[in-house]
Amino acid sequence: MLEVKCSDDYSVIKNLFKEYSQIKGAEGCFVSFDKELADLAGFYKDGAILVGYEGGEPVGCIAIKKIDAKTCEGKRLFIRPEYRGKGYARIFLNSMIEQARILGYELLTFTTRPDVMKTAYELYKRMDFEETGNDNGVVSMEMSL
Repeated sequence: MLEVKCSDDYSVIKNLFKEYSQIKGAEGCFVSFDKELADLAGFYKDGAILVGYEGGEPVGCIAIKKIDAKTCEGKRLFIRPEYRGKGYARIFLNSMIEQARILGYELLTFTTRPDVMKTAYELYKRMDFEETGNDNGVVSMEMSL
C-alpha cells in the first residue's frame, strides 16, 4: 500500500529527483536543476515535497512550489519504473491537490511535455486539469482549488 507524506528527507528527495532527470526527453524540465538541488528547502519554501513509500521504500515524489500568495506550481511527479502501473500517479496528484489546499493556494499550475509523458498528460486531462497553453511542445495546465 502506498503512503504519501510531506518529507524533508533531502537525501531521498535528491535521489528521486535525479532519477527523474534521467528520463530521455525530460531534459528541458530541469533548468537550473543544480540550484534547486542545492537548496531544496529554499526552492520549495511555502510549498511542499511529498514522497510516497511502499513497504518503507521510496517509490516516487511530487512537489508544490509557491508562485505567489494564491498560486502554486506542481512539479516533479515521478514514480520509479518498477512501481508504475499501480495507479500511484493519481494518488500522488490527489495528495498534491489536498496539500496545496491545506497550504491555502487557490490555483494549481504546472507544465508537462505530452510527447515525453503521454500517460501522465492523459491522466491530468482525466482529472480535470485544464490546458491553458502550448509553447513548442510544453503544455501549461491548471486547476482551481
